[in-house]
Amino acid sequence: MLSNVERQEQLLRYLEQHRRATVQELCQHFSISMATARRDLEALAGQGKITRFHGGAMIARQAPPEPPALQRTHQQAAEKRRIGQATARLVSDGETIFLGSGTTVLEVARALRHHHDLTVITNSVPVMTLLADAPAITLIGLGGLLRRSEMSLIGHLTEQSLAGFHCDRVIMGIRAIDIERGLSNDYLGESMTDRAILSLGSQVIVVADHTKCGFVSTAFLAPVTVMHTLVTDSKTSPEFIAALRQLGIQVVVA
Repeated sequence: MLSNVERQEQLLRYLEQHRRATVQELCQHFSISMATARRDLEALAGQGKITRFHGGAMIARQAPPEPPALQRTHQQAAEKRRIGQATARLVSDGETIFLGSGTTVLEVARALRHHHDLTVITNSVPVMTLLADAPAITLIGLGGLLRRSEMSLIGHLTEQSLAGFHCDRVIMGIRAIDIERGLSNDYLGESMTDRAILSLGSQVIVVADHTKCGFVSTAFLAPVTVMHTLVTDSKTSPEFIAALRQLGIQVVVA
């Protein structure tokens, strides 16, 4: 008879081969009870090896290194454009919003150019450049240390200046989202600033295409429940979307 550890190792190998499986499927394959399968999956999820979704689990995948923002401009361009347009429709004229850094948020900014009486706070140099000549938008740019790969301003000076603001919505991109292990980035310094940004808004909207969903990166930012809304594209796993909705998170599929 297999020990708990040996059985969990077999379950993990099965998930590595098949990428995802339901609890019922695992019960049938390994001739174990539903309760045993759930306990084993919870143990593997606690070790960060898998991600649970309602009725099953998938392998936790490590996000690959991300190239600089300039090189990412044309990656998933159509998806990012649709995400940007869908996110802009969530913003009403007269609001104060924070726009973070990244190529997907830049598409949000592009779609917001024709909004009226909008106040935009940002630490993104490309967002500042894009909205600088938008007459109906009041633009507030934060200072700080320039992270050249992202063209974003981060660090102590940025975090200090954030203390004086509150906004209706925070809209930010992310490197990776995992149901169990939350939101994560690949650079600790950026995550520290992003934590300060998250506290600014009454609503937090995360924009991320399918290549960010179901992955884990190096620096933990926050649990998934910090976001009120995820705007993603139609290639994102239905199980991933269902797991977020079960947690009470709105998911908009663009």
